[in-house]
Amino acid sequence: MGRLKACIQSLFSKKEEEVPANVEELRNAFRARYHHFKLLLSANNKALEIMQEMEAALTGTEPFGMTFVRSRVTMVAANVWQITQHLNELAPGKYEGLYERFKEIQQKINPFIRAGQEGPGGGALVIPLTAVNKEMADQVGSKMASLGELRNRLHVRVPDGFVVTADAYRRFIAHNELQAEIDRRIQATPVEHPQRLYHLSADLQQLIIRSHIPPDLESAVTWAYQDMKAAEGEDVKVAMRSSALGEDVAGTSFAGQYRSELNVSGENIFQAYKEIVASKYSLPAMTYRLNRGLRDEDVAMCVGCVKMVEAVSGGVAYSRNPVNIRDDAVYINSAWGLPKSVVDGTVSPDLFVISREGPRRMIKTEIPIKTHKLISFPKEGVRRLPLKGDERTAPSLQDPQAMELAEMAVRLEAYYGLPQDIEWAIDKTGAMVLLQCRPLRQKEPPHSSKSPPVGGLPSDAVVYQGGFSVSPGVAAGKVFMVKKDMDALKFPQGAILVAEQALPRWATTLNRAAAVIVEQGSMAGHLANVAREFDVPALFGVEGATHRLEADQLITVDADANTIYRGRVEALTAAREPPKPLMRESPVYEALSRVARYITPLHLLDPDAVGFRPENCKTFHDITRYCHEKAVQEMFQFGKAHKFPERSSKQLFCDVPMQWLVLNLDDGFKEEVRGKYVTLENIVSIPMLALWEGIVATPWEGPPPVDGKGFLSVMFEATTNRALNTGVRTPYANRNYFMISKHYVSLNSRFGFHFSTVEAMVSERAAENYINLQFKGGAADFDRRLKRVYFISAILGRYGFRVDIRSDTLIARLENREQDFMEARLRLLGYLIIHTRQLDMVMANDARVDYYRQKVIKDIEGVFNVAPSSGTSTQEAKTSYPSQPVGSISDKGASLRGC
Repeated sequence: MGRLKACIQSLFSKKEEEVPANVEELRNAFRARYHHFKLLLSANNKALEIMQEMEAALTGTEPFGMTFVRSRVTMVAANVWQITQHLNELAPGKYEGLYERFKEIQQKINPFIRAGQEGPGGGALVIPLTAVNKEMADQVGSKMASLGELRNRLHVRVPDGFVVTADAYRRFIAHNELQAEIDRRIQATPVEHPQRLYHLSADLQQLIIRSHIPPDLESAVTWAYQDMKAAEGEDVKVAMRSSALGEDVAGTSFAGQYRSELNVSGENIFQAYKEIVASKYSLPAMTYRLNRGLRDEDVAMCVGCVKMVEAVSGGVAYSRNPVNIRDDAVYINSAWGLPKSVVDGTVSPDLFVISREGPRRMIKTEIPIKTHKLISFPKEGVRRLPLKGDERTAPSLQDPQAMELAEMAVRLEAYYGLPQDIEWAIDKTGAMVLLQCRPLRQKEPPHSSKSPPVGGLPSDAVVYQGGFSVSPGVAAGKVFMVKKDMDALKFPQGAILVAEQALPRWATTLNRAAAVIVEQGSMAGHLANVAREFDVPALFGVEGATHRLEADQLITVDADANTIYRGRVEALTAAREPPKPLMRESPVYEALSRVARYITPLHLLDPDAVGFRPENCKTFHDITRYCHEKAVQEMFQFGKAHKFPERSSKQLFCDVPMQWLVLNLDDGFKEEVRGKYVTLENIVSIPMLALWEGIVATPWEGPPPVDGKGFLSVMFEATTNRALNTGVRTPYANRNYFMISKHYVSLNSRFGFHFSTVEAMVSERAAENYINLQFKGGAADFDRRLKRVYFISAILGRYGFRVDIRSDTLIARLENREQDFMEARLRLLGYLIIHTRQLDMVMANDARVDYYRQKVIKDIEGVFNVAPSSGTSTQEAKTSYPSQPVGSISDKGASLRGC
């Protein structure tokens, strides 16, 4: 009877206990753990942010280079290593197996991010064109390999010459020790910023141009040029053309992105060579590689050195229509003089369209007025010469010549098995000479199913109708005039590029441009080629575009119908198919995809699963997940593992008729407190104040009405459970006490016969925030206690907590939410701690249970204005008890997910 009497008295009064402890040791222990915990969470947050960046990059919609891949791998590895170290500081010796897992994952990643560039090889530095064929693309680049194939296997007329090889490029780079410096500068530059990329480009080009030609390379080039002179019997001028590895292959033409030097004298060959090598780092080339996912180390710059052709006329021939895959006619663009003016987009060329099937016939000709031509200077270089008289309106190509060229285009397509893009010239003897041949990328025509309804377009909104499409599609945006290089650097995302000429250097804007409008250019120009690669609608030949349109004017460009509208025409833009991801299937994308397999996937999902162990971490994400889970657990052990030093604590001065002790671990008080009491005004702990608001928000109605069975259950449990006897020292200290810092709280409380522990970290850094709750005990029998635990679990699950139930113990957790959200949930917990005491005694009465459930939800959502988490409802908050008899649940516990 003595124990029963003590138990009944314990409902209303408790005998105080004092547990001596060294408060400074406690504070120092907390600070050390808190320090490592915060650093772990900070590194965890950074690692997850980097993983998100990598996953976003894998959509393939935004450009990135190997600098991005290597830097993100390095950063994520560094942060995961820090996470592992800090967890081992929180629990020395407990998690050392993670180090081995980290190293194994790192070793799997390393092969995919190592630079792939070969060192100086032992291959030839110079190869004559007579020895070149298409199988030698890795030595001489695709452009010169194709030219050698034309000469040596198809016996097509091409200029004689030689190629300075990929091994020569590597020899030049190694001789001047350039690669490490180039890598360093690229790594240090945020290449996503156009102006920073512009300065990097200028610096790298100057670095290369100031370098020296190795003696063995100088000797090899000199001998090859002397052989050309001997064969030609004159002081031959040469055209020096880039032929980088990866250039002129299907899908990555690099059209106009590298430099070519025309009409170069023998004494300037080496200067021209360095300038062409330097053009690997021109702004257009760097931007193109970035947008197409090409690795810098994969691009060795070969240079073709061929006899300069004194062209009477020249241009580009397409074996099929580049903007309509269903049109199989041959399209020839031609201009007087060198073909450079056609590919550079500085002239509006003549157009000849010739049938493919049966006897060749001319389907269409367009002969615009031509204002100038490019010709070679007698000594060196080229110049623009104004056209006069009949030459302005005369066709630059005669019909028989056009037919011969069409025949050649069809022949080359049949040989290569793909449509071809051919650069050609007619020399002074009237002979046709091929200068270049590469695969042609065609575009699908507009789908009729995507066309807007008839009558649905605003005819009164038409700004211009005319010109010709060089890249199909529809886009809307604001006009941005581009007249100089600085304009291109300032070009905004989603704008419409408007320019006078279709210059190749405007291609740097195409990853940001919604569409392109130019006054002068052709479908054969470099800008048109790159626009088609990037799926950017482009309308050329728009007369007076720079005067008709105004800067910042919102327009819609319909390159399918050659029409420009004012404003945004939703009937057109809504029907446009999204652009394809440019990065997909590129070497850089493949590298990121492969390393991501060991970084971003998450396999350790359930912390309660048997397999939630270090040896099962397959990725860096697994390690971060495991460490984060264990770190919170280790921090939660702090309040359990350290006895509360009442002598060093302060009693909270408040109107609540309970005793609350507060220990300041770090910076939880506004100012130091002398004396026995601390006021709420002097407490600055964010999570404690939120908990306290919940504790005092609504007065407790007192113990629920108890029926006879409920009262007897309490009496019986009190006489059999020694842990409830307050005359016995137990783990449940007869106090409510807080340990606090500004962003941390640990509350251990006992109300009646139930015990609860709340630990929380709350700040403006969402990734560091968490709340843990443990709730246990009660004076009723096990069945009723368990039902109360399930009752509370349903309430917590309704508001976003993850809940586990083990025997009659409830463990709830919430993390990684913003400060306001966490404070609201702490108010909720404070309320539940007060208002669920002694509810276990009525858990057998369904009507009373339903009453308290409705009251709790009404208070939480009314007083605290807390909304249920998405996907929950009042119906879902009803208590769901185990289907099996409650008494059959083992003491080891059942697990229930509350959210």
